[in-house]
This record gives sequence, C-alpha cells and structure tokens, in this order.
Amino acid sequence: MPPAPTCFQPLASLARLLRSGELTPIVLAELFLDRIASLDPKLGAFRLVLRERALAQARAAQIALQAGIDRGVLHGLPWAAKDLFDVKGFPTTAGTRLLAQAIAEQDAFAVRRLDQAGMVLLGKNNTVQFAYGGVGINNDHGTPHNPWHPVPHVPGGSSSGTAVAVAAGLAPVGLGTDTGGSVRIPAALCGIVGLKTTVGRVSRAGVYPLSYSLDTVGVLARSVEDAALVYQEIAGPDEADDTTMGVPPEDGRGGLGVAVKGLRLAFVEAPFFEGVDLEIARAVHEAGRVLEGLGAHVGSISFPAANAAHKLNPRGGVIASEAYAVNRAFLESKYDDLDPVVRDRMRNGGSVTGPDYFEMTRQWAALRRDARRLLAEVDALLVPTTMISPLPTAPLSTDVAEYNRRNVQYLRNTAIGNILNLCGLSVPCGFTGSGFPIGLMIYGKPFDERTVLRVGHAYEQATNWHDRVPDLSWATR
Repeated sequence: MPPAPTCFQPLASLARLLRSGELTPIVLAELFLDRIASLDPKLGAFRLVLRERALAQARAAQIALQAGIDRGVLHGLPWAAKDLFDVKGFPTTAGTRLLAQAIAEQDAFAVRRLDQAGMVLLGKNNTVQFAYGGVGINNDHGTPHNPWHPVPHVPGGSSSGTAVAVAAGLAPVGLGTDTGGSVRIPAALCGIVGLKTTVGRVSRAGVYPLSYSLDTVGVLARSVEDAALVYQEIAGPDEADDTTMGVPPEDGRGGLGVAVKGLRLAFVEAPFFEGVDLEIARAVHEAGRVLEGLGAHVGSISFPAANAAHKLNPRGGVIASEAYAVNRAFLESKYDDLDPVVRDRMRNGGSVTGPDYFEMTRQWAALRRDARRLLAEVDALLVPTTMISPLPTAPLSTDVAEYNRRNVQYLRNTAIGNILNLCGLSVPCGFTGSGFPIGLMIYGKPFDERTVLRVGHAYEQATNWHDRVPDLSWATR
C-alpha cells in the first residue's frame, strides 16, 4: 500500500510535488489507484474505478507539464465523482442497479470543467439510491464504510462514497451533490470539509436530478483551501442550466487568509441546537470561542425563518414531489426492486397535489425573503452540521422505521439551508468520545460562498481537526 502521507496531502502540496519533479501525474494517479485497490474492498467508496481513463488523463497531463503547458494548480491532480455525474461512455447508476446500462453520452458540466483544468478522474463513487437520504445506506450497491471505525457505521448521505474516499485518502478531493444536506452530512460524519453552494452557482447539467428546485453541486475535500480551489474551477454560467445565467462571478479563494476580525457571527439555538448530542453542541460552541479569539464578534440570534422551514415539509414536501416526478416510472413498474429505505418516502411525493406544491413553494419564497432580511444583520451563522454522530450500519439497513427516524435527525439542520437557499460549509471541529468526527456548519447568505470559506479557513488555520486521519489498519486485513 502506498504511503498515507502523500495521499493525505493538500492539493497545493501535491501540485508542488508535480512541478518539482518529485512526482509525476502518472505516478500520482497510480498511487491513488493502488490505494483504492488495497482499501476499497473493505470501504466500498467506489462504484466504478476508471483506471484506464485515469491513466490516459495522467499521461496527457504529464506530457503537457513537461512541455511547459500548465493549466493551473489542479493540472495533473486526481479527483473522484459521485455516481450522479455523467461521464461520457460510462453508466450513471444513481445508486441503483436499474440504471446499470444508462451510459452517458456526454460529460456533466462540472466534469468537463475539471477535465479542462487537467484533473485526473479516478472513478465514480457509491451513493444513496437516487441520492434520497442523509444516512448513507444503500441496500442495492452496498453502504460505504465510515473509515473512523472497524465496525460498520454509516458515512452519511447521500454523497457517501465520495466522503469516504476523501476521508480515507483514496482521492484528494471529490464532487458531490446537496439537496437536503448530501455534501455536508457525510463531510461531518467522515471528518472532512463539505461545501454546499447556492442554487445557480454551479451548473447541474449532466447530473442525475433529485429535486430541480434544490439540487446543488458541492465539493468534498480535506481542507477549506482544497474545496475553494475546486469550487473556483466549476462555478460559473452554463446555458444548459438556467439558474446559473446572470449570476455575478465570485472569487471564492479571495477570502482565504483574510482575517475574520470584525465579522459578525451568530449561533442560532432554535432549532439548530435542540435535541443535539451534548458532545456535538459543546464542540460547536467551542468553535465559536475559537473564532471569537480570532477577533470575530460572536453572539446569538433568533431565526424564525429557520424554525418555519423546519416545519414546512409535509409528506416530504417539494423534494419528495419532484423526486417522484423524476423516478415515477421506476416507482410504478419496479417498486419491489427499489431500496426499501428510499421507495416509500419517494412514493409519498405522489400524494402531493398541485395546490399543495404551489402553496409550499409560495411559502418557501416568503421564508427566503425573511432569511435574507435577517442575514443582513450578520455575516454568517454557526450551527452543528448534524444532531447525532455516526450510528452502526446494520440496524438502519433493515429497520425502515428506525432508518426514517434517524434520517430526519441527520437532515434537520442541513435541509433548512436548502429550503432557504443558503450556502453552507461543514468543517471538522472535534471528535466524540467514541472517536467519530464532529462537524461545524457555517451558513452564509445566498451567493456568499466567499464568506463561509473565509470563516472556515480561519477556523481551520487555528485548529488541527482537519489534519486528523483515520487508522485504516483494519481495512487491510
């Protein structure tokens, strides 16, 4: 197995190694591919390893760099994609064997952008079926193994495999999607960074949809700087996704290294801290004290729109309705072949009437206006990413009622941000007594990714939680 330190190095360090000649893109790609071959049989992070494609991309990057053609810091660096992103010539399964033959005819926008930056795609990662769940369970393809414990615990969902791959050093960075928390939850449970962008920041073209109203493309990384590097590359307008047109560009990396002194940060106790595990609440409050020590003004505010958003989700609401519309054919003809932890919740979306849907979206619009007014008074919010830490996988794979109860707990704090169209960043802020990571979530105004990255980077530089790596000796036995 290749040495772990190289696999856990930040993107900028790997880029320097390539340009110094200490590594080549081919050697780096082979290092990660060998690590996948060694560890993934136990971790289950990858649905499809694209070895030949990756080596061809690495070879092209090596030739270009040796010829003095440098496309930027990401040139020659590996990455991984959640199996919702189309990659030309390969299936996009969306976590179900029913789509095993769904061969993509072209690359997703985000895949194309990273290809243009010279990155090397290692493979496609396992996901919750149709990306509909925050726990990370997949009874069809198998549930990825949270790398922080030898006994199977859930990784969080739905970008489960991508989070496991990054946390375990099988890929330095990855792309996921976030509709109700699907980047931030697995980032928190696996001890890495997860960036949820605002709808309209990054094109969803070529990404299997869950909810057209809420789907976003996000980044899972080992550091805030790494997330910012990839975010900067994939953000921007795309005519294939109308939500991105007319959105002003942003220098996402511009806030990194800028002091947080004077920024107005706020805890929101209700509903975000209600019912939260005590260890998690303590760690998040301690993170606030760290930021206060860096010069930020940290207080508490009431956020009525968040409370209302939490309650505005009858029968799965808009997400269930739109997910039902996308997958109706499977629900009607292949119901028994679908994952039990997904199918009933998605079928409930068929009971949402047109008037119900209209009324929910109208209420969402009002809540979003309220949220923007309140956020004019602060720069960012500080809350726990999840209410609870990773739970054992086995009971949640078979007990649908228990799965549904826990799924609500994992999703509560993150789904509010999707309904209000906030951007959000989860960063590691501690560990439980059982050795599982804890996530701090930084919420920002719509289209203010720069500020959440700035706050997350400042916190990260003052702590070392993001430097911790799991002991994977159990995965080599």
